Amino acid sequence: MNRMEAAQQEAAQLPRMPQRKLDNIPGDYGWPLLGETVPFLKDYHKLVTDRARQYGLVFKGSVLFQRGVTLLGPDANEFVLKDPEHAFSSRAAWNPILEKLFTDGLMLRDFADHKFHRRIMQQAFKKPALASYLDRMNHHIGTEIQDWPAGTEMKFLEHIKTLLLDVGAQIFFGLEMGPESDRVNQSFIDTTEASLAVVRLEIPGLLWHRGMKGRRYLEDFVTGLIPQKRNSDTPDFFSELCKAADEEGGLTDRDVMNHMIFLLFAAHDTTTSTLCSIIYMLAKHPEWQEILVEEMKGLGKTALDYDDLGKLEKTGWVFRETLRMRPPLTTFPRRTVKEVEYQGYLLPKNTLVNISTLYTHYMEEYWSQPLRFDPERFSDERAEHKKHFYQWVPFGGGHHKCLGLNFAELQTKTFLYHFLQRYRVRAKEDYELPTQQVPLIMPKDGLPVTIEKRV
Repeated sequence: MNRMEAAQQEAAQLPRMPQRKLDNIPGDYGWPLLGETVPFLKDYHKLVTDRARQYGLVFKGSVLFQRGVTLLGPDANEFVLKDPEHAFSSRAAWNPILEKLFTDGLMLRDFADHKFHRRIMQQAFKKPALASYLDRMNHHIGTEIQDWPAGTEMKFLEHIKTLLLDVGAQIFFGLEMGPESDRVNQSFIDTTEASLAVVRLEIPGLLWHRGMKGRRYLEDFVTGLIPQKRNSDTPDFFSELCKAADEEGGLTDRDVMNHMIFLLFAAHDTTTSTLCSIIYMLAKHPEWQEILVEEMKGLGKTALDYDDLGKLEKTGWVFRETLRMRPPLTTFPRRTVKEVEYQGYLLPKNTLVNISTLYTHYMEEYWSQPLRFDPERFSDERAEHKKHFYQWVPFGGGHHKCLGLNFAELQTKTFLYHFLQRYRVRAKEDYELPTQQVPLIMPKDGLPVTIEKRV
């Protein structure tokens, strides 16, 4: 039995509901059947904040037809994410939502199986690989944004999604996206949005039907490239992964396909979320645009080198503060594979456990004036983020800590380096961004802004 079969068998053996009731946990399950699904989808932050105020930092609830327990705060984050006893399954938590959409992605693997695949995937994010990505990003981003519409209102989300898809396809797939780029982009949108489908039947017009159609298109698109990538010498991760599959053993073409789909999703959608949030924050706080431009001009270069990234200190503060206020992934679910105890509460085997990035990032015990956009809280002098190792967790932590965290910062800084030195960005007066908070933080209205060329 291989690693994947063993992990699947272990997850399959878990019953759908906990073997023991959660009577010892405060809270309630909300409406019959729907539970708290509606407030969860409408305003997750308000829901979790209200429940914490009512019940404390440990409470039970029901969302998307699943009953479970929410554990809040840095201590809870450490307990679940660090997981020294291997008590928490990521696969068993995510599978009901993502199994058919992002099948066997790295986030949907556990323990030894996850460690094996993570070791192979991490080659894409080591320093030599990141440096090579930066060289290609500089030219591509600098060239593409030249034609963005200055002087008129534009939907930033549409433009950044297209740009990042092209960059990701070039870096990870070794492709120059042609006419199929729009379809690939739409397929990713449909697949991601389908994770929130309540009715999971392939009825034309419904979310699930669009998501599964998008998933099948991505499967065909990626699988069709494998033969040429296996025999290619191009310096992209797709080619390297195909070679690793042959050398390591245990990786099928389907494994390669699943990893590439999940990799492009993870690198593309989360950075799209991050850059939309940063542009919104900079439009609301234009003084920070000028602070960052001054820092960037201090390098005296038209393009970034890898060693320059650390010199963009204030840009890093803005990146971190935005991820504090608007982390792309607002909650991390896990499911217990054995009975565990947390702060006197017994969590039976097969209990769905959620921790909340978003709630932690607004706790007044750890952040001064948490509702305020204040990048300097991440400066060495203030270092608010260092009160607890698990208080700033936009990339998760422990065994499943995001492999692409350095790539995300590299890509974000590179985009801002080229964009802010070319454009100022503004939003309408008193504009407040309507935001979906699950499954990823994204603008609901496309983020309308106006960009103006700097003289």
